[in-house]
Amino acid sequence: MEDYPLPRRITQAVQVGKVTIGGDAPITIQSMTKTPTVDIDATVAQIHLLEEVGCDIIRLGVPDPPSARALAEIKRQINIPLVADIHFNHELALIALEGGVDKLRLNPGNLKRPEHISAVVKAANERKVPIRIGVNNGSINPELQAHFPFTPQGNAQALVESALTHIRLLEELNFEDIVISLKASDVITTVLAYRLMLEVRDYPLHIGITEAGLPPAGLIRSSVGVGQLLGEGIGDTLRVSLTADPVQEVETAWHILRALNLRKTGVLLTSCPTCARCDIDFTPIVTTIQERLIPLDLRLRREGKSLHVAVMGCEVNGPGEARDADVGIAGGKHYGILFSHGEILGKVPEKNMVEALLAEIEKIAAKI
Repeated sequence: MEDYPLPRRITQAVQVGKVTIGGDAPITIQSMTKTPTVDIDATVAQIHLLEEVGCDIIRLGVPDPPSARALAEIKRQINIPLVADIHFNHELALIALEGGVDKLRLNPGNLKRPEHISAVVKAANERKVPIRIGVNNGSINPELQAHFPFTPQGNAQALVESALTHIRLLEELNFEDIVISLKASDVITTVLAYRLMLEVRDYPLHIGITEAGLPPAGLIRSSVGVGQLLGEGIGDTLRVSLTADPVQEVETAWHILRALNLRKTGVLLTSCPTCARCDIDFTPIVTTIQERLIPLDLRLRREGKSLHVAVMGCEVNGPGEARDADVGIAGGKHYGILFSHGEILGKVPEKNMVEALLAEIEKIAAKI
């Protein structure tokens, strides 16, 4: 029987500021700001929020020269690597590089003149700044798309061929500090595309499902697609693309990685779905505990530490789950049994369950 997740597909390592993508480096989490880049204060504030919840790399849209010029000051005020997302105008890429960005996201095919491509590649090479070739299903050249059937398999082939067209432009200029992404809004197309690319190149892969949409559907689509790829050992860095607050993108990415044991830091909260056996007012108890544990969760993530908390509603599965956690509580008839590292600490009235559990968590957390 094969292990799961499958062993990581080893790719080349690329340095993005202080963060390594690929090789045997940990899988990193990315997001993209949703503020106007020219609004430096708002953009920096959003990046700081994303840093707090565990974003490793941040990408900014750069639609015009004022946005490109704002990057230098934004870079000065943040702590994580900064990626400039640029299309069509090579001068924006040059301004971004002068401003100290850590990576470019572009498609050389969008730069129509060979001399413009050469100028960007030369400037990136001088600064040791990698370039992500980011191909989305919605932006494939129609002439190229026409060569492939309009099926998930055909669309995957079109994505790969489109990316290879751009990659070869860089390789011809002796530039191989490359990251690749091949995103579609269709999960199957995306998975097939990344599998195909691994057969022909070993550049690090940025994975995700593009335009996944609003939660909860977008959360599910991203989790299925990204989870499938990670389960096959595919992916070096990821973004969950949602029509939502980017903090939710980062949180979702964390949960995907934790579900596959690819990140084990922070607070893992286990709770039951409840049923007719539950004799306590369970949902408000779990909701309150989850909200109260947010600061601890963020601290443990930063420190690379973990804590497993179980909150269960009845005596069927509850005692076993609570016993297996670092700290847990299992509901009975208007009471809960409190556990710590497998040992029963005592019976707690329903009205005191939240505070009793949190008090025990604080004791344990102080020793971690």
